[in-house]
Amino acid sequence: MRSVLFLSFALTGCTSLYYDAMEKIGKEKRDILVQRIVDGKKDQEEAKEQFKTTLEAFQSVTGFDGGDLEKTYKKLNGEFEEAEKRADDLSDRIKSIDKVANDLFKEWTAELSTMKDATLRTRSQQLLRSTRTRHQQYILRMKQTERKMTPVLQAFNDQVLYLKHNLNAKAIGSLKASAAKLDNDVSLLVTDIEGSIKEADSFIQSLSTPPQ
Repeated sequence: MRSVLFLSFALTGCTSLYYDAMEKIGKEKRDILVQRIVDGKKDQEEAKEQFKTTLEAFQSVTGFDGGDLEKTYKKLNGEFEEAEKRADDLSDRIKSIDKVANDLFKEWTAELSTMKDATLRTRSQQLLRSTRTRHQQYILRMKQTERKMTPVLQAFNDQVLYLKHNLNAKAIGSLKASAAKLDNDVSLLVTDIEGSIKEADSFIQSLSTPPQ
């Protein structure tokens, strides 16, 4: 029930209430950021697997050699819609990560002005700059992955819509020529997602390592 309440705060825009509630259980913005990046990794993994599954469904359709065409189409459409949902989930996650990171940096900057020890303040400023740079690199990589999903989803959508109005063996056969390109596009996307996940691991490590 508690987690549902926190999620409700976050989704309805009650950001300050959400942060206050999390602080009461010992979770600072840095902790929230780390958790959201971890969740982002999960979203990326799920998106990667779903894109592969959707490709396999498409390849299965192009290899159709008899059976229920309507059932085959519905399965492909279902896989496409799931891939679309995974992409949307990832987009929402990117926004939530960027939001809490920027709130953390704003708080961090304000707190610097209250520090009297010049040496500690300088160290903290350097750590803030480093963390902000790492975050920018990470978000850029996430957004690049997000953009690369768009043309692949569009290609899947085109195939699904074509089949929707041309449910016959001849139409399915005509799609075989695009199978190789889709295979290549999905392979490149999977590689990109895996690179983005590694970037997330590196960023999490930097956030979790105590400053020297």
